[in-house]
Amino acid sequence: MQAKRPINFRRQGIYLLPNLFTLAALFAGFYAIVQAMNKNFDQAAVAIFIAMVLDGLDGRVARLTHTQSEFGAQFDSLSDMVSFGVAPALVAYEWMLRDFGKLGWITAFIYCAGAAMRLARFNANIEVVDKRWFQGLPSPAAAAMVAGLVWISHEYAEELTPISGALPYLALIFTLFAGLTMVSNVRFWSFKELHMRKTVPFFALLITTLILLVIVAKPPLMLFCVFIGYGISGYVYWLYRWIKPQKADSALPDA
Repeated sequence: MQAKRPINFRRQGIYLLPNLFTLAALFAGFYAIVQAMNKNFDQAAVAIFIAMVLDGLDGRVARLTHTQSEFGAQFDSLSDMVSFGVAPALVAYEWMLRDFGKLGWITAFIYCAGAAMRLARFNANIEVVDKRWFQGLPSPAAAAMVAGLVWISHEYAEELTPISGALPYLALIFTLFAGLTMVSNVRFWSFKELHMRKTVPFFALLITTLILLVIVAKPPLMLFCVFIGYGISGYVYWLYRWIKPQKADSALPDA
């Protein structure tokens, strides 16, 4: 009887360049958790924003270099869970939510669970959803809202002294709002209709330059305002869509 040959499993490699960006984003999220445990909340908040930048680069690098892979997609999703799910929840809890006791850790868990479900829904519906819109607040934007509040509270500690007593309640509200909005059906513009390779008027380049200069002048405040505006924009659009049909119905003549 002929002996069976051992099965040779083919080793499948991974693309290094895009996954290095994902790994760096994962490290930034882990670093944010460590700094929150060490009470360095401003550094933790900055690390979350760095993770956002790296997360935005890995997919673009993969597409530009034609190195997309299923491994990269799954790795990116798990990295997002750490950087934009676990890290912001723990940072918020260690920063202000701990003082609320049970309510504090429940709020932090709601945010963490919301991020997990948001990422799972995105992965499950990636082939069927309208690419122009996100269903629910994207987890990086939710993380930016929470981290932005932490960052400006330390950057502008003296200016915010009159309302320092309200910061714990703001942290509670922001964390809960971000967590619930991630799993809502509210639509947020995905910006995927913007094509960087197309020509734009010179005026558009000038406006972009001015926006970048404003952000660079006061990064914590400007980034916080940008993401707060984005977090509200979905509800504004929802309200607009809800009011518009009513106006159309009221404009119809009576029979």
